[in-house]
Amino acid sequence: MSNSERADALLAGLPREGRGRLKVFLGAAPGVGKTYAMLQAAHAQLRQGVTLLAAVVETHGRSETEALLGGLPQQPLLRSDYRGMLLEEMDLDGLLKARPQLVLVDELAHSNAPGSRHAKRWQDVQELLAAGIDVYTTVNVQHLESLNDQVRGITGVQVRETLPDWVLQEAFELVLIDLPPRELLERLREGKVYVPEQARAAIDAFFSQTNLTALRELAMQTAAAQVDADLAHGYRQLGQDAPALRGRLLVGVDGDAQAERLVRHASRVAQRRHLPWTLVHVDNGRLRDETARQRLQAAQQLAERLGGEVVLLRAGEVAKTLIQHALERRASLVLVGQSRDRLRRRLFGAGVATRLLRDAHGLEINVLDRDTQPEPPSAAVKKVWVWRHYLLALAATMLASGLAWAVASVLALPNISLVFLAAVLLVAVRSSLGPALACAVMSFLAYDFLFIPPTFSFSIQREEDVLTSLFFLLMAALTGNLAARQRRQLQALRETQEQTSQLLELSRKLTAATDRQAVFTAAGQHLDGWQDLQVCLLERDAEGRLQVASGGNLQLSDNERAAADWAWQHDQAAGLGSDTLPNGRWWWWPLSVDDARLALLGVRPRKDEQLTAQHCRLLKALSQPLAQALARARLAEQLESARLHGETEQLRSALLASVSHDLRTPLTAMRGSIDSLLALGEAIPKADRQELLEGTRNEAERLDRYIQNLLDMTRLGHGGLKLARDWVAPTDIVGSALNRLRVVLAPLQLRTEVPADLPLLFVHAALIEQALINVLENAARFSPAAGRLELQVSTEGELLCFAVSDEGPGIPEADRERIFDMFYTAARGDRGGQGTGLGLAICQGMIGAHGGHIRVADGIDGKGTCITLCLPLPTQPEPESEAP
Repeated sequence: MSNSERADALLAGLPREGRGRLKVFLGAAPGVGKTYAMLQAAHAQLRQGVTLLAAVVETHGRSETEALLGGLPQQPLLRSDYRGMLLEEMDLDGLLKARPQLVLVDELAHSNAPGSRHAKRWQDVQELLAAGIDVYTTVNVQHLESLNDQVRGITGVQVRETLPDWVLQEAFELVLIDLPPRELLERLREGKVYVPEQARAAIDAFFSQTNLTALRELAMQTAAAQVDADLAHGYRQLGQDAPALRGRLLVGVDGDAQAERLVRHASRVAQRRHLPWTLVHVDNGRLRDETARQRLQAAQQLAERLGGEVVLLRAGEVAKTLIQHALERRASLVLVGQSRDRLRRRLFGAGVATRLLRDAHGLEINVLDRDTQPEPPSAAVKKVWVWRHYLLALAATMLASGLAWAVASVLALPNISLVFLAAVLLVAVRSSLGPALACAVMSFLAYDFLFIPPTFSFSIQREEDVLTSLFFLLMAALTGNLAARQRRQLQALRETQEQTSQLLELSRKLTAATDRQAVFTAAGQHLDGWQDLQVCLLERDAEGRLQVASGGNLQLSDNERAAADWAWQHDQAAGLGSDTLPNGRWWWWPLSVDDARLALLGVRPRKDEQLTAQHCRLLKALSQPLAQALARARLAEQLESARLHGETEQLRSALLASVSHDLRTPLTAMRGSIDSLLALGEAIPKADRQELLEGTRNEAERLDRYIQNLLDMTRLGHGGLKLARDWVAPTDIVGSALNRLRVVLAPLQLRTEVPADLPLLFVHAALIEQALINVLENAARFSPAAGRLELQVSTEGELLCFAVSDEGPGIPEADRERIFDMFYTAARGDRGGQGTGLGLAICQGMIGAHGGHIRVADGIDGKGTCITLCLPLPTQPEPESEAP
């Protein structure tokens, strides 16, 4: 370790001047005991004489937590009014003025009320720390910004309140508060975390056994990472490298035949030793054929399937790079295969395993011997010499000789060699290493034959000319080798860039796809851009048969379908160029996630040629994001189905409750009145009989309104509501509605304001009257006894508005949009909670069918609710002329 790194670690470990210390109580989920543990630690500090204040502590009604909080001094909360709601927040200025030694702040990721100094509570904590005040705080792991996407993938919930990871990393102390998921679920069911109704909803929505286990693992990983960082920091202060306590297995692979065998062996070793493991490939620019590239890619994919991490490094020295990476990842074991080139290892000691054993200190090096079984016989591959590249080398040498001969009278002899070096570089850049070396040898001979005395002879008389020639040959070979290597690396980078751009473009298109068909469409549009390939996607239909999802109207033969079925069933490639049914014209590759087949990718060269290895590698790489997009679409469909099922059950339950209460209540009252009349008959005084009959009629009208609401809602939902429009005066609508509700409105103080000169409406009069009745009945239901009720009719520009105001409990702004949902009731007080919740939903449907809208505002004198029905005013009809 360098002295500068140690100095940085020592400076980072020193407490900053005047800055407080942060202690974080980290948990996996609400209810594990973070607040309780923080309060216990605060009591311990209080007994030691530390002055402290509890700034914000959320007890959630837990008696044991409230008892602990009661024994601590508290800083009163700041109260502010925001849109009619009373909000309470931490008094930051009061704490800074009081300047205690320790402050307790619960829920670090909390968002402050609008108008506060800071948008987030963790920013308030940073200001307290800057003032030299120590802070104890709590946070759940799902609020960390870096884990936001991972938490959403686990729980399906997007956490809105997050805090940067560096806040946690700067903590002086991190305490993990752990509770097994079963015990937490038991606490939830017993109401020790939330009230019973909230607990049931929380268990169904978020607190499942699987979610809690995954969040618990994230919390432990976060705490372990913090401990690991603290350990490394401590060793850096000592100028030492931290020991690998848990360790990691690194397996270095190349594109040889033993790559997959080495990966499987590494997986077994990692499982036995309980170590995380990583596959590392060091690209040193050495030229590899297509077979080696396929083997390397197969090994990388196998490592991913077996749970390993895949890392690609680019460097010149393989062994040195592996050792450096092992130190950076604090690995304890490095596994490599035995080198195949035994002669070179014996002569130069160039084997990777030998260099690891020689240079690695403190690492366990395992070398897996090569498989002793003979490799299966393969067809002899003839080396195809690219004669045109060697002809290029010959031509470049001749051209350099002519140019050097032309300038020999001007340049000195050593400078003439630069002309030949330029030729070698040109050949190396345009071809490969072999032609470059050939050009170097030919240039050496031409240089010796034409320019070194005695000329036109290969003999050399002067010793300095011998050294010049040897140095020229060495420099030509080195520059040719370097130029060829740069060319190979450039070619590899181009292939990597092409693959990356293809992945980026496909991912961009798949990101906008919201369902399965959209994924198929986006993938088809992207793959159709390949001019030399024909691409299609197959999926299973409801009967289990493969059908074309994207790629046009394709007619597949029986052999092609057989290959596709085999690829689907075995989750392996089949068809053209594979080991299974290779005589087909299509190459099939299954798209699967977690052993679940989602679709089948089919590729066919348009010119009936074989697929190149580069095409196969690119297609396999593109299949990963495509499979993930299909899995995401399937999960979204399942979630949508579950949501619809849940909403259906909710509507069903609400409808049953409505039928059991709102429909049976009038029937019960009517039956009681009729039974009394039948049993007592003339014995009942005439006035009482009249009252019973009127009560029966009122209950019948009430029952008729409920049934009418249900029928109207059904017609609205199925588009069966037809508007029989006619010109009608607003006063007539108001008068008819008040007459129908005279019994309901009798206990209230009703005030109406209906001008006589209002314009006419072109509406379905019965529907508008029913909408007004629903609003008036709703206002009467929630009004106090003898309360005021106002009905005002007015014009606002091109709108005519019916405004109904009451003195009831009112509707919070958060619920004002929801009151128009079916079966939703904002019950308040003893008189709330009755009704089907259909009245306002029907009003919105009826008014909306006429092109109007509904507004919700505060009621009389700022109390209660005012619901306004707004209808558009059409051009008024011409008055009918009187007959002469």
